[in-house]
Amino acid sequence: MAIRTRIAPSPTGDPHLGTAYIALFNLCFARKFEGEFVLRIEDTDQVRSTSGSEKIILESLKWLGLSWSEGPDVGGEYGPYRQSERLDIYQKYAKQLVEEGHAFYCFATPEELSIMRSEQISRSESTRYDGRGLKLSSEDIQRKIDSGEPYVIRMKIPEEGDCEFQDMLRGKILIPWSQVDMQILLKMDGMPTYHLANVVDDHLMKITHVIRGEEWINSTPKHTLLYKYFNWDIPEFCHLPLLRNPNKSKLSKRKNPTSINFYKDMGYLPEALLNYLGRMGWSMPNQEEKFTLSEMFENFDISQIHLGGPTFDIEKLDWLNGCWIRENLNDFEFADRASKWALNSSNLSKMLPLVKDRVEKFSDIVPMLNFMFSGIHDLDKESFQHKKLDNKSICQILQYSSWCLDEIIDWNRDNLYQELNKISVSLDLKLKDFLFPLFIAITGAASGPPLFDTMALLGRDMVRARIRSALEAAGGVSKKQLKVWEKDFRN
Repeated sequence: MAIRTRIAPSPTGDPHLGTAYIALFNLCFARKFEGEFVLRIEDTDQVRSTSGSEKIILESLKWLGLSWSEGPDVGGEYGPYRQSERLDIYQKYAKQLVEEGHAFYCFATPEELSIMRSEQISRSESTRYDGRGLKLSSEDIQRKIDSGEPYVIRMKIPEEGDCEFQDMLRGKILIPWSQVDMQILLKMDGMPTYHLANVVDDHLMKITHVIRGEEWINSTPKHTLLYKYFNWDIPEFCHLPLLRNPNKSKLSKRKNPTSINFYKDMGYLPEALLNYLGRMGWSMPNQEEKFTLSEMFENFDISQIHLGGPTFDIEKLDWLNGCWIRENLNDFEFADRASKWALNSSNLSKMLPLVKDRVEKFSDIVPMLNFMFSGIHDLDKESFQHKKLDNKSICQILQYSSWCLDEIIDWNRDNLYQELNKISVSLDLKLKDFLFPLFIAITGAASGPPLFDTMALLGRDMVRARIRSALEAAGGVSKKQLKVWEKDFRN
């Protein structure tokens, strides 16, 4: 049997380190057994999915050195490889489940389900679908369909017993069916949920091993049941431990930058970052910390992955990246890689217009543009002293700006100005005063080149990372205050 693994990112945001980590281990497992590694795009979230995000994800994974033999950009025998292009397939299989008695129509409105959950909470019960759709007669169902009532399709779940499945790292896992909800398979808009599309695609694309994060363990009973309903072979499951911050919390952008492109913009070598991700829960037989991708292919043994949550420590990454620079690059290569990182003519042609009007000699350029290359600024509370803004106001501006920038999809000067200006108005602040802490956060100084042009050029990952770092330097925000501000910001 030919080994086939896959990665299935959702194009709804930044290219996440977790995606690269899962992709790397899928690729290594496939290569170890001379199998195939597939990339498909799970873009059924039509509200949040964007072609721009898909492009960035593919580019960032390629920058790291990951490659796939089938995908939306390279084609393949089992395409199309975007779920949005496979809707007729999912609808066909959802209807098949209904016809065979494994799924059912549910016409409950969101309001009805909200009342249902509230009543369950009042009775100290766990919130789950109560099966009301199963009580409808076939005549009632047909009448509702004929009248155009919106519906979803839900899967049936056994009422008693346990779901038992094997995990390659964890052995036998038992989950009571009483803990598994009657999952929606097809939404009211005809779009499949992750669970249906995931199983159908993995089967039709002949995926033999599903290697994914441990957050999907509790969903596996739904998936194994769907395989049984369809009478399909069930793939091997392997749930990898989640990446953790040094404090053992789940890796998140609030504690560590999580976008692959942040590390690219900071000047990390892709070989070093991939090497570091390879050390997340796994190690070479000789315990060597520095190794190439080909060496990982050769020595990879998935059974040797440790289940303790691997810690993503930037200081350790810095050390490893330094080793790669010193030990793998001669002087010429070092100069070449550094220039390709940021000092090439393409990048400079975008940066120099920011300062051209103030330059009198070329030596003026470096101090004016040093913030473009300086990574995260070394700031403290004293950096934000302002005659009109107290520390609480400084933190509020930075926090609101961080939330705002997280939601901007089309990252350009005009959008940045419009959205941040709205916040300054809502806080009843003059734009000049509002922008002061952002200038400090982004450029390290109280003034400089036009801020919105600078932000557009630096890019979303670096700007957001600098603002989050600046917020911590300014003193941070308590959990209690954060809840109050977030409620105000969302309203």
